[in-house]
Amino acid sequence: MSNRRPLFSSFKVESEGAGLDPGAAAQDSAHCPWTRRGTPKAHAPQEVTESSENGCDGPPGGARETSRQLSREQIFVLISAASINLGSMMCYSILGPFFPKEAEKKGASNTVIGMIFGCYALFNLLASLVFGKYLVHIGAKFMFVAGMFVSGGVTVLFGVLDQVPEGPVFIAMCFLVRIIDAISFAAAITASSSILAKAFPNNVATVMGSLETFSGLGLVLGPPLGGFLYQSFGYEVPFILLGCIVLLMVPLNMCILPNYESDPGKHSFWKLIILPKVAFISFVITSLSSGFGFLDPTLSLFVLEKFNLPAGYVGLVFLGLALSYTISSPLVGLLSDEMPHLRKWLLVFGNLITAGCYMLLGPAPFLHIKSQLWLLVLILVINGISAAMSLISTFPEILSCAHENGFEEGLSTVGLVSGLFGAMWSVGAFVGPTLGGFLYEKIGFEWAAALQGLWALTSGLVMGLFYLLEHSRRRRRCKLQNSLGTEEEQTALLPDET
Repeated sequence: MSNRRPLFSSFKVESEGAGLDPGAAAQDSAHCPWTRRGTPKAHAPQEVTESSENGCDGPPGGARETSRQLSREQIFVLISAASINLGSMMCYSILGPFFPKEAEKKGASNTVIGMIFGCYALFNLLASLVFGKYLVHIGAKFMFVAGMFVSGGVTVLFGVLDQVPEGPVFIAMCFLVRIIDAISFAAAITASSSILAKAFPNNVATVMGSLETFSGLGLVLGPPLGGFLYQSFGYEVPFILLGCIVLLMVPLNMCILPNYESDPGKHSFWKLIILPKVAFISFVITSLSSGFGFLDPTLSLFVLEKFNLPAGYVGLVFLGLALSYTISSPLVGLLSDEMPHLRKWLLVFGNLITAGCYMLLGPAPFLHIKSQLWLLVLILVINGISAAMSLISTFPEILSCAHENGFEEGLSTVGLVSGLFGAMWSVGAFVGPTLGGFLYEKIGFEWAAALQGLWALTSGLVMGLFYLLEHSRRRRRCKLQNSLGTEEEQTALLPDET
């Protein structure tokens, strides 16, 4: 799912004749020093940025674009990003309904199956860091197209793995193909997110949230389509068909995707990740991706054993999570852009709701609630909405924090943030299925899901505590600045004694 950038509201300031009180404006400027620097001349309407919610510290984030009409270049960027989101998520999600059972037939244990899912994320993590750092050197368009081409090719190769002898050879080939797919996906999605943030510098949350519709659509279509094709035509057809679809998108993107160039930045991932706010948000991203990854190797097995559903219907169970995430993501992105002061609380409460969902997914034995199929689907729907609340807010928050701490506004910083987002997502996507497969074997789905909920609960509480402390510090700083400003005014009004 992938990588985002902040959007800050802006407002118009009319001339003095439009009703503004110059004295009141001057008084407000005295209380917050940076507003004096940002105040426009009062002759013609100008666009200025809205202060941060505390009103006292930090520069403004950026102006809202006054025109909502998309340029031809922006439309092409949206088409390219939508194609990679849709194609890659379909290829990724088709494994869920039937691959665990096929792998079991080939001699793979539940733990090994979890590791096959998880290795994708591990190498996606490493590749995201590398590609994010060297995005400007490699070129965003080349990275995007090459990543998509390789991803489509290895998806086709995954479809012939059933011809490989069972046992260690089959397992080794699964790992190899998944690793190559992970590296290619990291290249494409890091480039895609960076290009989007460059093309829509003031509307990133809305654009990213809207494009998550295509990611969610890929998640929606992948499992049921994969399950149907598997039941109708066997193991090979789902992978070969979807891999060819991705390959057909390559020449389209070569023609329409614009080139973006930028100078290499001076900052590193280390300087970004050691920022406290970025570190905590990274923990949230890891928690969310771990929750999604946990369901890949475990949910299908749980549904098959608990409710005796065929593989095609198992894909429909995944539909509840993917569809709710798809619908809610653009709405959350729009809300995040229109009211950026709510972004942090969307992030916090989204995590807390997610924690409750995983507790009820089994449900956890200590709740003494009987497991029912309708309840499982309902919880997955709510989980999709809560995940969107948290996830869409993370990329803008990280990029905003980076700019506030001296990172330059350009493609190099966007590449760093995109790479960091992809890396943190991959950490959770590795831990989730790997640990999930192990815990499923040892303690069962119900307790394993409850432990996953505990992780989400911890990240939500930690993030909420951080925001409360940050708000408290800003209020104290604001009071101090107001006090100093009042003393300066009083000193200036006193007559000079000679």
